[in-house]
Amino acid sequence: MFKLLKNLIKEPMFVIGSVLFLTTILAGLIGPYLYAAVPDGGPYERPGSMYWLGTDNLGQDYVALLLRGLQNSLYVGFMAGVIATTIGTLVGLFAGFKGGIIDDILNMFTNLFIVIPSFVVLVLVSASWSGGRSLTLIAVLIGLTTWPWTARSVRAQAASLRGRDHISLARINGASNLQIIFKHILPYLASYVFMVFIMQVASGILSESAISMIGLGPIGDSPSLGVILNTAKNQSAITYGYWWGIFPAAIVITVIVFALYLLNNSMEGVFNPRLRK
Repeated sequence: MFKLLKNLIKEPMFVIGSVLFLTTILAGLIGPYLYAAVPDGGPYERPGSMYWLGTDNLGQDYVALLLRGLQNSLYVGFMAGVIATTIGTLVGLFAGFKGGIIDDILNMFTNLFIVIPSFVVLVLVSASWSGGRSLTLIAVLIGLTTWPWTARSVRAQAASLRGRDHISLARINGASNLQIIFKHILPYLASYVFMVFIMQVASGILSESAISMIGLGPIGDSPSLGVILNTAKNQSAITYGYWWGIFPAAIVITVIVFALYLLNNSMEGVFNPRLRK
């Protein structure tokens, strides 16, 4: 493990991705509490000494708005990532380990979800939701619609481990199926599951931004980055030259996703011996 971590630290992509992602996390976690928002001004005031990134359509300090939006988008991404990774990993583990009829049923169930575009389901459910769409609700919906690809990937990995010698030895020693799955298979897939989780977080942030851009995102006083973009779009910010209403939020989303892709690619290069060769 220490050798792998040492190899990761030597990877430029991992270092760059870690610095970028940790910076966004710190900004989202403590930024809203450290930054003293400037009193509201006029709508779409230009960036200057008082408003570093200008103001939005309501005259709110855009830096404070951006920090709150970053915090909310990270919350949605991480919660959606946890839900999708957990469901996908459990389904994939049991399907790959058990095989036979159980594998066929779970695989059919997974393929059914894959055939139906997850974004379409997400849009339809969000549009039909009668109550208020909170950040938590959006995160749960994204997690429940994006787990199948994780399940398929983990299933293939678990099936390849099912016939290994240490699994057979565990059976001989009387280990139950659950013990084999969680003590002898899952630890071997820990690095792979973590990489899947990273991509699920990126997918959650992008999915929330996408549905928010079409007006189906979370509703509340504390917007996400996607809601900020949607507000600027509805106010025709670009048309009237209010570039600060669009570009800062778009750049933050791009940096987060770019950092996560760098982390995933660097870890895949270190954890996968065939790629290293």
